[in-house]
Amino acid sequence: MPYLVSSVGFLSTGYLLEKTNKTKPFTIQELNSLNKNDINSFDRGATYYWSENLANKSDVLLMGAIVAPVVFLTTKSTRKNMGWLLLMGLEVFSINYGATLSAKNLMNRTRPYVYNTELSYETRTGNDSRKAFISGHTSTAAAMSFFIATVISDYHPDMHPGLKIGLWSVATIYPAVTGYLRVASGKHFPTDVIAGYAVGAFTGWLIPFLHKKRHKEDKFSFAPVNINGNAGLYFSYKF
Repeated sequence: MPYLVSSVGFLSTGYLLEKTNKTKPFTIQELNSLNKNDINSFDRGATYYWSENLANKSDVLLMGAIVAPVVFLTTKSTRKNMGWLLLMGLEVFSINYGATLSAKNLMNRTRPYVYNTELSYETRTGNDSRKAFISGHTSTAAAMSFFIATVISDYHPDMHPGLKIGLWSVATIYPAVTGYLRVASGKHFPTDVIAGYAVGAFTGWLIPFLHKKRHKEDKFSFAPVNINGNAGLYFSYKF
Protein backbone atom coordinates (compact mmCIF):
# COMPACT_ATOMS: atom_id res chain seq x y z
CA MET A 1 0.00 0.00 0.00
CA PRO A 2 2.74 2.59 0.79
CA TYR A 3 4.32 1.99 -2.63
CA LEU A 4 0.97 2.17 -4.39
CA VAL A 5 0.14 5.44 -2.63
CA SER A 6 3.61 6.77 -3.48
CA SER A 7 3.18 5.91 -7.14
CA VAL A 8 -0.15 7.74 -7.26
CA GLY A 9 1.50 10.69 -5.49
CA PHE A 10 4.39 10.86 -7.96
CA LEU A 11 2.05 10.60 -10.94
CA SER A 12 -0.37 13.20 -9.56
CA THR A 13 2.48 15.62 -8.84
CA GLY A 14 3.77 15.26 -12.38
CA TYR A 15 0.36 15.90 -13.92
CA LEU A 16 -0.26 18.84 -11.58
CA LEU A 17 3.01 20.47 -12.61
CA GLU A 18 2.14 19.76 -16.25
CA LYS A 19 -1.24 21.48 -15.97
CA THR A 20 0.05 24.48 -14.02
CA ASN A 21 3.19 25.05 -16.09
CA LYS A 22 2.93 28.53 -17.61
CA THR A 23 6.16 28.36 -19.61
CA LYS A 24 5.50 29.11 -23.27
CA PRO A 25 7.49 28.18 -26.38
CA PHE A 26 9.92 30.76 -27.73
CA THR A 27 8.59 33.42 -30.04
CA ILE A 28 10.20 33.85 -33.47
CA GLN A 29 12.08 36.88 -32.17
CA GLU A 30 13.39 34.88 -29.21
CA LEU A 31 14.40 32.01 -31.51
CA ASN A 32 16.56 34.37 -33.57
CA SER A 33 18.41 35.43 -30.45
CA LEU A 34 19.33 31.89 -29.36
CA ASN A 35 23.02 31.00 -29.54
CA LYS A 36 24.33 27.43 -29.67
CA ASN A 37 27.52 28.55 -27.98
CA ASP A 38 25.56 29.12 -24.79
CA ILE A 39 25.15 25.34 -24.52
CA ASN A 40 27.86 23.32 -22.80
CA SER A 41 30.30 21.64 -25.19
CA PHE A 42 29.21 18.12 -24.22
CA ASP A 43 25.60 18.76 -25.34
CA ARG A 44 26.16 21.24 -28.15
CA GLY A 45 26.53 18.67 -30.92
CA ALA A 46 22.92 17.52 -30.50
CA THR A 47 21.68 20.85 -31.90
CA TYR A 48 22.77 19.75 -35.40
CA TYR A 49 20.69 16.57 -35.42
CA TRP A 50 17.19 16.04 -36.74
CA SER A 51 15.49 12.86 -37.93
CA GLU A 52 11.80 12.08 -37.74
CA ASN A 53 12.59 8.51 -38.82
CA LEU A 54 14.84 7.92 -35.81
CA ALA A 55 12.29 9.59 -33.55
CA ASN A 56 9.65 7.14 -34.80
CA LYS A 57 11.98 4.23 -34.11
CA SER A 58 12.47 5.45 -30.56
CA ASP A 59 8.66 5.50 -30.20
CA VAL A 60 8.57 1.83 -31.21
CA LEU A 61 11.19 0.97 -28.57
CA LEU A 62 9.20 2.90 -25.98
CA MET A 63 6.05 0.92 -26.72
CA GLY A 64 8.05 -2.29 -26.62
CA ALA A 65 9.35 -1.42 -23.15
CA ILE A 66 5.82 -0.77 -21.88
CA VAL A 67 4.40 -4.02 -23.31
CA ALA A 68 7.41 -6.21 -22.40
CA PRO A 69 6.46 -6.81 -18.72
CA VAL A 70 3.14 -8.36 -19.76
CA VAL A 71 4.99 -10.78 -22.05
CA PHE A 72 7.89 -11.73 -19.77
CA LEU A 73 5.83 -12.05 -16.60
CA THR A 74 3.55 -14.73 -18.08
CA THR A 75 6.28 -17.37 -17.79
CA LYS A 76 5.63 -20.53 -15.78
CA SER A 77 7.56 -19.32 -12.73
CA THR A 78 5.84 -15.93 -12.44
CA ARG A 79 2.36 -16.71 -13.77
CA LYS A 80 0.89 -17.49 -10.35
CA ASN A 81 1.90 -14.03 -9.09
CA MET A 82 1.30 -12.20 -12.35
CA GLY A 83 -1.39 -9.91 -10.92
CA TRP A 84 0.87 -8.66 -8.13
CA LEU A 85 3.85 -8.36 -10.47
CA LEU A 86 1.87 -6.32 -12.97
CA LEU A 87 0.72 -4.08 -10.12
CA MET A 88 4.37 -3.68 -9.14
CA GLY A 89 5.18 -2.85 -12.77
CA LEU A 90 2.45 -0.23 -12.73
CA GLU A 91 4.05 1.28 -9.63
CA VAL A 92 7.43 1.40 -11.39
CA PHE A 93 5.89 3.05 -14.45
CA SER A 94 3.88 5.57 -12.42
CA ILE A 95 6.74 6.63 -10.15
CA ASN A 96 9.15 6.95 -13.06
CA TYR A 97 6.66 8.80 -15.28
CA GLY A 98 5.65 11.10 -12.44
CA ALA A 99 9.29 11.92 -11.70
CA THR A 100 9.95 12.49 -15.41
CA LEU A 101 6.96 14.80 -15.83
CA SER A 102 7.96 16.72 -12.72
CA ALA A 103 11.50 17.25 -13.99
CA LYS A 104 10.32 18.35 -17.44
CA ASN A 105 7.93 20.95 -16.04
CA LEU A 106 10.30 22.23 -13.37
CA MET A 107 13.35 22.53 -15.62
CA ASN A 108 11.64 23.66 -18.85
CA ARG A 109 14.83 22.89 -20.76
CA THR A 110 14.88 23.76 -24.45
CA ARG A 111 15.11 20.81 -26.83
CA PRO A 112 18.16 20.74 -29.14
CA TYR A 113 16.14 20.99 -32.36
CA VAL A 114 14.96 24.43 -31.30
CA TYR A 115 18.49 25.66 -32.09
CA ASN A 116 18.46 24.07 -35.54
CA THR A 117 17.90 26.94 -37.99
CA GLU A 118 17.31 24.50 -40.87
CA LEU A 119 13.94 23.55 -39.38
CA SER A 120 10.72 25.50 -39.74
CA TYR A 121 9.60 27.99 -37.13
CA GLU A 122 6.47 25.89 -36.65
CA THR A 123 8.56 22.88 -35.60
CA ARG A 124 10.84 24.91 -33.35
CA THR A 125 7.96 26.58 -31.51
CA GLY A 126 5.86 23.47 -30.78
CA ASN A 127 4.23 22.99 -27.38
CA ASP A 128 6.76 20.30 -26.51
CA SER A 129 9.81 22.36 -27.47
CA ARG A 130 10.85 23.24 -23.90
CA LYS A 131 10.54 19.86 -22.19
CA ALA A 132 13.88 18.25 -22.87
CA PHE A 133 15.04 17.32 -19.36
CA ILE A 134 14.75 14.46 -18.64
CA SER A 135 14.26 12.04 -21.53
CA GLY A 136 10.97 10.26 -20.91
CA HIS A 137 11.57 7.63 -23.60
CA THR A 138 14.90 6.70 -22.02
CA SER A 139 13.70 6.75 -18.42
CA THR A 140 10.69 4.56 -19.24
CA ALA A 141 12.74 2.09 -21.28
CA ALA A 142 15.30 1.85 -18.45
CA ALA A 143 12.65 1.53 -15.72
CA MET A 144 10.78 -1.31 -17.40
CA SER A 145 13.93 -3.11 -18.59
CA PHE A 146 15.53 -3.09 -15.15
CA PHE A 147 12.21 -4.05 -13.57
CA ILE A 148 11.94 -7.14 -15.76
CA ALA A 149 15.59 -8.11 -15.25
CA THR A 150 15.30 -7.71 -11.48
CA VAL A 151 12.12 -9.76 -11.19
CA ILE A 152 13.38 -12.58 -13.42
CA SER A 153 16.69 -12.67 -11.52
CA ASP A 154 14.86 -12.88 -8.19
CA TYR A 155 12.60 -15.69 -9.40
CA HIS A 156 15.58 -17.62 -10.77
CA PRO A 157 18.39 -17.23 -8.20
CA ASP A 158 20.17 -20.29 -9.65
CA MET A 159 20.07 -19.01 -13.21
CA HIS A 160 23.09 -19.98 -15.33
CA PRO A 161 25.65 -17.13 -15.22
CA GLY A 162 25.63 -16.89 -19.01
CA LEU A 163 21.86 -16.39 -19.10
CA LYS A 164 22.04 -13.85 -16.31
CA ILE A 165 24.72 -11.88 -18.12
CA GLY A 166 22.59 -12.00 -21.28
CA LEU A 167 19.49 -10.87 -19.39
CA TRP A 168 21.19 -7.87 -17.82
CA SER A 169 23.03 -7.02 -21.02
CA VAL A 170 19.71 -6.68 -22.84
CA ALA A 171 18.24 -4.70 -19.93
CA THR A 172 21.22 -2.35 -20.05
CA ILE A 173 21.54 -1.96 -23.82
CA TYR A 174 17.83 -1.53 -24.65
CA PRO A 175 17.39 1.86 -22.92
CA ALA A 176 20.86 2.92 -24.11
CA VAL A 177 19.78 2.40 -27.74
CA THR A 178 16.55 4.25 -27.01
CA GLY A 179 18.56 7.15 -25.60
CA TYR A 180 20.88 7.17 -28.60
CA LEU A 181 17.91 7.47 -30.95
CA ARG A 182 16.51 10.36 -28.91
CA VAL A 183 19.79 12.25 -29.25
CA ALA A 184 20.30 11.35 -32.92
CA SER A 185 16.76 12.49 -33.74
CA GLY A 186 17.41 15.93 -32.23
CA LYS A 187 14.87 15.48 -29.45
CA HIS A 188 17.28 15.41 -26.51
CA PHE A 189 20.72 16.43 -25.33
CA PRO A 190 23.06 13.66 -24.10
CA THR A 191 22.65 14.85 -20.50
CA ASP A 192 18.84 14.51 -20.81
CA VAL A 193 19.32 10.90 -21.79
CA ILE A 194 21.93 10.12 -19.13
CA ALA A 195 19.72 11.56 -16.39
CA GLY A 196 16.67 9.72 -17.73
CA TYR A 197 18.58 6.46 -17.82
CA ALA A 198 19.73 6.88 -14.22
CA VAL A 199 16.25 7.74 -12.89
CA GLY A 200 14.56 4.92 -14.78
CA ALA A 201 17.12 2.23 -13.97
CA PHE A 202 17.11 3.11 -10.28
CA THR A 203 13.30 3.05 -10.12
CA GLY A 204 13.07 -0.23 -12.02
CA TRP A 205 15.47 -1.89 -9.59
CA LEU A 206 14.34 -0.22 -6.36
CA ILE A 207 10.62 -1.04 -6.39
CA PRO A 208 11.04 -4.84 -6.75
CA PHE A 209 13.79 -4.69 -4.12
CA LEU A 210 11.48 -2.94 -1.64
CA HIS A 211 8.72 -5.47 -2.35
CA LYS A 212 10.88 -8.48 -1.53
CA LYS A 213 9.55 -10.61 1.33
CA ARG A 214 11.49 -10.18 4.52
CA HIS A 215 11.01 -13.29 6.66
CA LYS A 216 11.02 -12.74 10.40
CA GLU A 217 13.53 -15.52 10.90
CA ASP A 218 15.93 -13.70 8.59
CA LYS A 219 15.71 -10.53 10.67
CA PHE A 220 15.66 -11.97 14.17
CA SER A 221 17.75 -14.89 15.41
CA PHE A 222 19.22 -16.24 18.63
CA ALA A 223 21.59 -19.00 19.64
CA PRO A 224 22.95 -20.48 22.91
CA VAL A 225 26.50 -19.48 23.81
CA ASN A 226 29.00 -20.58 26.42
CA ILE A 227 31.82 -18.21 27.32
CA ASN A 228 34.33 -19.34 29.94
CA GLY A 229 31.79 -21.69 31.45
CA ASN A 230 29.02 -19.07 31.56
CA ALA A 231 25.91 -20.06 29.61
CA GLY A 232 23.76 -17.50 27.85
CA LEU A 233 21.87 -16.55 24.71
CA TYR A 234 23.06 -14.49 21.76
CA PHE A 235 20.40 -12.32 20.06
CA SER A 236 20.70 -10.56 16.70
CA TYR A 237 18.33 -8.40 14.67
CA LYS A 238 18.90 -7.39 11.07
CA PHE A 239 17.43 -4.02 10.09
